[in-house]
Amino acid sequence: MVDLSVNLGNLTLRNPVMTASGTFGYGEEYEDFIDLSRLGGIIVKGTTAGAREGNPYPRMAETPMGMLNAVGLQNKGIDVFSNEIWPRISNRDTNILVNVSGSTIEEYVETAAKIAELEGVPGIELNISCPNVKEGGMAFGTSCPSAIAVTRAVREVFPRHLMVKLSPNVTDITEIAKGVEGAGADSVSLINTLLGMAINAETQKPVLSTVTGGLSGPCVKPVALRMVWQVASSVKVPVVGLGGISSATDAIEFLLAGASAIQVGTANFLEPDITVKIVDGIVQYMEAKGLQKVSELTGALKI
Repeated sequence: MVDLSVNLGNLTLRNPVMTASGTFGYGEEYEDFIDLSRLGGIIVKGTTAGAREGNPYPRMAETPMGMLNAVGLQNKGIDVFSNEIWPRISNRDTNILVNVSGSTIEEYVETAAKIAELEGVPGIELNISCPNVKEGGMAFGTSCPSAIAVTRAVREVFPRHLMVKLSPNVTDITEIAKGVEGAGADSVSLINTLLGMAINAETQKPVLSTVTGGLSGPCVKPVALRMVWQVASSVKVPVVGLGGISSATDAIEFLLAGASAIQVGTANFLEPDITVKIVDGIVQYMEAKGLQKVSELTGALKI
């Protein structure tokens, strides 16, 4: 028997396989396909202070090795989540983290504070790839001072595990990672989507209503892997890797690069039971290599 358990500081996972926000709903949507208790954790879709309708359609587009999305954080807001959704999903036998998004620091703080009042939420994932409306629309996560400020503010109101999700649309992601670590992050997750666009040559118009959108899927994996390796070498807090993971081999590569756990995103749309297949694949790999603890893989890359 191999030991798949993972400790992300003050958060213990059954195994290193989690689901990425925005690709797994609230978990209940996938219960017909998998046993949720087999997952290390579920990160629910982005939650904001107030309800959001999201962006106009079309807001998704296929690419040869992935997809573009500009959904725009459509959700019913933190009050509906707290009063209706959380009571419905809170009894699932796995860690359920809430992805928190916002347009201002005050919105992030309001949402995080209300989640802190909910019994049984082990942690939040702070999405700092959102535009900061008070600073001209630049994403919180692309400016080190802004990333630090929002992380520090949320840290003051949220006492449990604080995972900060990093944007790849920066010059030096290690600078941002070290900044949020110093501001109180318990772990960092990376990468969020890369900024991309698609054009319809026949109509000579953008495919997405917002012109640009977030690129995810297998095409981003080499970039994500590189950034995870860089960040894991730069910070002391645990790193959660994501970006194009669609097999156990992909997941293992992220662990070798320095991740303590991983998230599966776009692959959930194509193969609803891919997460449990990845868990089984990691076990098979460890048995073949004679490994006892999955933590032995973290950062074991031979250079």
